[in-house]
Amino acid sequence: MDAEKKENLKEVIEWIICIVIAVILALLVRHFIFTPTVVKQESMRTTLEPGDRLILDRLSITLHKEIKRGDIITFDAPSVKRLSATQINKDNPVAIYNNEPKNIFSKFIYYVLEIGNGKESYIKRVIGVAGDHIQIKDGKVYLNGEELQEDYLREGIVTEGKVYDDIIVPDGYIFAMGDNRLRSTDCREFGCIPIDKIESKVFIRFWPFNKFGKIPSNS
Repeated sequence: MDAEKKENLKEVIEWIICIVIAVILALLVRHFIFTPTVVKQESMRTTLEPGDRLILDRLSITLHKEIKRGDIITFDAPSVKRLSATQINKDNPVAIYNNEPKNIFSKFIYYVLEIGNGKESYIKRVIGVAGDHIQIKDGKVYLNGEELQEDYLREGIVTEGKVYDDIIVPDGYIFAMGDNRLRSTDCREFGCIPIDKIESKVFIRFWPFNKFGKIPSNS
C-alpha cells in the first residue's frame, strides 16, 4: 500500500472514530443529562398540551435528587395499565413491571435508545411520596387527611377514584396523576411507581414560543 492510500485510510479511520465518539457522547447526554421530547398524550392538559415540545431534566434523576410533590415527571409505563379488582393489593399498591429486558444488549436498546419491547413513557404530576396517605373521594384528593389544593387543574375538573383510591404510598414509590383527570391513565388504575422507574423531570417548554419557559411544579 503506497503512502497516499495509507494516508486516505488513516483519515477514514479518524473520521469513523470521531463519529463513534460523537454518537456515544450524544447518547450519554440524552440519557444522563437532558433530552428533548414532544408531548403526545392529553393527560396533562391544560398544563401541557399535545404538541408541546419540552426539555427533560435527567441530571436530577442521575444525581438522585429528591422527587417532590408537584413535580411533573416522566416514567417507564407499567406493563399492566389497568388492574382489575382481582389484581389489586391495597396493602402493597404498586405497579406491575414484567417486561423488563434480560440481557445487556436488550437493556441498552430499551433504556438508552428507548425503543423496542413495548417501550412507552408516561408524563404525570407527583401527588404523593413515600408515607403519604392518598384518598380520593367526592371528586377531590385528600393528602394526609387534608384536601389537596390543586390550582393547576382546570375549573370544574373532578378526580374520580378508581381501584386505588385510599392507599399509603410505600417506601421507594410515588403516586402520580395527570392534570386532565378524566383522560388520564395513572396510579389510580395501575398503582404506585417505583422511584427507579422515573426517567426525568419536566424542565422547560421551548415550543410553542409564546409559552416558552420553565414549567412550574405547581402551575
